[in-house]
Amino acid sequence: MRKALRWLLALTVLIGTLSTAGAATAAEPEATGTTGLTGTTAATDIKERLLSIPGMSLIEEKPYTGYRYFVLNYTQPVDHRKPSKGTFQQRITLLHKDVSRPTVFYTGGYNVSTNPGRREPTQIVDGNQVSMEYRFFTPSRPDPADWTKLDIWQAASDQHRIFKALKKIYTKKWISTGGSKGGMTATYFERFYPKDMDGVVAYVAPNDVVNKEDSAYDRFFATVGTKECRDRLNAVQREALVRREPLEKKYEALAAENGFTFTTVGSLDRAYEAVVLDYVWGFWQYSLLSDCDSIPADAKNATDDEIWTSIDTISGFSFYTDQGLSPYTPYYYQAGTQLGAPSIVFPHIEKKYIRYGYQPPRNFVPRDIPMTFQPYAMRDVDTWVKHNARHMLFVYGQNDPWGAEPFRLGKGAKDSYVFTAPGLNHGANVAGLVPDQKTLATARILEWAGVASATVQANPSAAKPLAKFDAKLDKRDVEREPALRP
Repeated sequence: MRKALRWLLALTVLIGTLSTAGAATAAEPEATGTTGLTGTTAATDIKERLLSIPGMSLIEEKPYTGYRYFVLNYTQPVDHRKPSKGTFQQRITLLHKDVSRPTVFYTGGYNVSTNPGRREPTQIVDGNQVSMEYRFFTPSRPDPADWTKLDIWQAASDQHRIFKALKKIYTKKWISTGGSKGGMTATYFERFYPKDMDGVVAYVAPNDVVNKEDSAYDRFFATVGTKECRDRLNAVQREALVRREPLEKKYEALAAENGFTFTTVGSLDRAYEAVVLDYVWGFWQYSLLSDCDSIPADAKNATDDEIWTSIDTISGFSFYTDQGLSPYTPYYYQAGTQLGAPSIVFPHIEKKYIRYGYQPPRNFVPRDIPMTFQPYAMRDVDTWVKHNARHMLFVYGQNDPWGAEPFRLGKGAKDSYVFTAPGLNHGANVAGLVPDQKTLATARILEWAGVASATVQANPSAAKPLAKFDAKLDKRDVEREPALRP
């Protein structure tokens, strides 16, 4: 992950936390006015309807032309099996267009952004969008935190309760979506609550069915891109380990300057190797083949600064510090208890230069949080998708490492698809598919959402997004896994 963007989550958390200072409840008096949107009248109508939902409270409303945008808290049980055992506030946002339009339910699987944004399916169906912050990502974390209540069923049950609460207002069709961990989340939601959604669009969703069998990743890295590009990346990665001593001195200086510590991972040396081993994965996850020109062409003769800068730009030396890992503790906990984590070999690096190898998720979670892996969790989901998928679309990027272990459909799947966007990375989307797949995918999303025209129903090749592209609202970053070593 690129260094600058790894701190985006921390910034989002800070902004969201600060915004809760002015939280309002349903008892707060409302302003009046009109929206100018079909199907709504007084400006208070949708806000009042939202705040009439038990457990719903307002953090803030932000203006955006053509929409109403709300940042909300919703009271959730810590344990959906035992609702009386405590609650927490889960942050959600709502991009409201019209109750007569379909609704897209989005989660990235991490923190939720508190700024208006529209995911690709929302643009396609020209609908409303509900976005959910995943449980245990601050501030949506129970206090005290019982980490045993962070699992895929509990999170799916969060979505189920939010859907049931909002379905009374947004009565039209619903589509769930998400990218990366969010794509996984949308899939798990469908597995546990298959009657809630009318369709699922899961982007770049990894499917690590057998945690200890990761040879698919090794095959991916042996063939991705071009040999020239692979050789450049491998050479820089190897050189960073060959020059470990001088580059770790730079790392020590960086840590001292910024107050970075390494208690969770264990040492600066472990953190350094973790960053370096993320390098090749990180490039293919977030970059394109055309970006190979930015990689030093002659690693052996490159300066220390050139090697450092290339590693830092792609992997980020700040990430495996305590400060960098902390926002992602919930992710690593899940990777080490249910989701699984990939491990790869490095045939281009002599064993004498690798001291730790790819470290397990356990090394990135504070030791006072117990973890036990559940190998049946992903097997269950994988089996269910193969035999029961209905109205599900999986989109992958050809050059994205996470797509090396994708979801696959079996004979029991109906009206479901797995497509791969040529040349794309972890930001693959419907728009990047080849033309026939792009129009088919768009047509199916429109159909599932109940807004496909007669023309599209008769001729799927005529399908296109119903809403015009909005440069600000539709600006989408690549879906980010916290580390290329989950």
